[in-house]
Amino acid sequence: MTDPTRDPVLEARGIVKRYGPVTAIASGDLELYPGEILGVIGDNGAGKSSLIKALSGALIPDSGEILLEGKPARFRNPMDARRAGIETVYQTLAVAPGLDIADNLFLGREERKPGVLGSVFRMLDRKHMRDEARRHMSDLGIATLQDIGQAVESLSGGQRQGVAVARSAAFGSKVVILDEPTAALGVKEGARVLQLIRDVRDRGLPVIFISHNMPHVFEISDRIHIQRLGRRATVITPESHTMAEAVAIMTGAMEPPPEAA
Repeated sequence: MTDPTRDPVLEARGIVKRYGPVTAIASGDLELYPGEILGVIGDNGAGKSSLIKALSGALIPDSGEILLEGKPARFRNPMDARRAGIETVYQTLAVAPGLDIADNLFLGREERKPGVLGSVFRMLDRKHMRDEARRHMSDLGIATLQDIGQAVESLSGGQRQGVAVARSAAFGSKVVILDEPTAALGVKEGARVLQLIRDVRDRGLPVIFISHNMPHVFEISDRIHIQRLGRRATVITPESHTMAEAVAIMTGAMEPPPEAA
């Protein structure tokens, strides 16, 4: 559970991003505390995705500051963020359809065989990667797969999302960011992903959960960050506000209260 007396694991201060005359983020502020699930909601065009992209290295802000474990961090690209321990699953999914499940799980982190076979001949340890991929997919509980070596392009949309989520949970060492992870899933698979997110949080790894699915946000979030017009409107909790009140704040129909967390 969130302990606001502790320092944030990840923090954004005054992030600004403009595209010519269009301001995507007017003043992006966000704090993610140890061992919490932070829900992020906002109407289309509120700047949610741009803020998350700045935190994950997919976008370089024009100004502002990002802190990781209290230290300034500047990500030039997503690989910088990954090396720093931030794993992100984007709404569009970052999977390679022509590769198999194991190759996608270890994409950019391929493991080589021990000894001279790996160091000199640079042979991949495919058996170990497939064993680990099978374990991670089993832990996730996404629909039974006939062959961990099958191409991702042969999977359903929900199964592809499962591969991406399993990869983030497997390799995120400090923060996991999930952008609409249940959007392409059925009820059963969506519930399993929500349980995975809880499991990740319970192991002490904080999660940022961006979603338009308000029941999902209220079901699993410790705090809820509401984004409006490129800024943080407020932060609430599922205990302090109803879904209807959250939507009213998000759309401007209700004046945001002082932050509840």
